[in-house]
Amino acid sequence: MRRFTLAACGLLAAAATTLAIAPAAFAQDTGTVYVVHGIPDTPVDVYVDGERAIDDFEPGTSTGPVDLPAGSREVTIFAADSDGSGDPLLAATADLPAGASVTLAAHLTEAGEPTVTPFVNDVSDVAAGQARLAVRHTAAAPAVDVLAGGAPVVSGLSNPNQEALEVPAGTVSAAVAAAGTTDPVIGPADLDLGEGTATFVHAIGSLEDDTLGLVVFTVDGLHSAPSGVPSGAPSGAPYEPGVPAGLLALGLAGAALVAAAATGRAVTGTRR
Repeated sequence: MRRFTLAACGLLAAAATTLAIAPAAFAQDTGTVYVVHGIPDTPVDVYVDGERAIDDFEPGTSTGPVDLPAGSREVTIFAADSDGSGDPLLAATADLPAGASVTLAAHLTEAGEPTVTPFVNDVSDVAAGQARLAVRHTAAAPAVDVLAGGAPVVSGLSNPNQEALEVPAGTVSAAVAAAGTTDPVIGPADLDLGEGTATFVHAIGSLEDDTLGLVVFTVDGLHSAPSGVPSGAPSGAPYEPGVPAGLLALGLAGAALVAAAATGRAVTGTRR
């Protein structure tokens, strides 16, 4: 049994505020937040300023997009169904920059320890006929190559990094293999990349524990034509071996998400 503390970068901070603050109360300066929960076997309840905002947030799912007021939020994370009693798994203060589109990904490091990584989402315009694919390596696994048609299109991607590609819109058959090999550890399977969309694929889980899977969300309306209006279309997928999990990570470029970890409590790690 692995003991760990969910403590870094305000993991579910922004998502927690999603339900805690009504849109009418939003400040004029806001940021957009998605949250990915990629730590196996760790359902949680999320509290904001002492009020429960997300109940039974399950691993392998995402929430968002949510427009939140820029600024600080006090967040505590408890084991699911604990009713906010006892020591929290995480206590943090998260700062959300105005105008940013950010994903907070709770995931395992390459060594299998829980952590939180903030990613800036590239939601800039996409050329006509094209789609953007961003793959984020957020799994307990060594460096990988992302394959398309059996050939590497991304090489040596390590946790917690990402890489983005712009490709012709359509269906892409993708797989993930250990770096320098072509024998898939995930996939191959098809990704449907619509024109004018950005698809963010997060590899989650553990190679050793056979819990690899993915969480995907898509932002559409990114056509370069003036009529395009971005909107989010998130989707969460449960752990599902054999589904392609692209891997990728882009630091928080200019966005300062600051979180202070507080007390931790022992919970079970990855499931075998």
